[in-house]
Amino acid sequence: TVFLSQSWKFTAPVYIGDTITAEAEVTSVHATKPVCQLMIKVTRQTGETVLEGEAWCYTFGRRVDRVPNP
Repeated sequence: TVFLSQSWKFTAPVYIGDTITAEAEVTSVHATKPVCQLMIKVTRQTGETVLEGEAWCYTFGRRVDRVPNP
């Protein structure tokens, strides 16, 4: 996977000793190209969001199936 573009907003500082967790959700899939959009969220151990944003990714010809939201 290659990032085609990304837009991130750093919402809080991260300090030495913090434990951070990154989550990415596929929010859209191109109908005819191996390209998808991700929403990104990074939180610290307290649950505070330290980064949020979006990215567009190219998946090197692998099919990205559309999966209905549960």
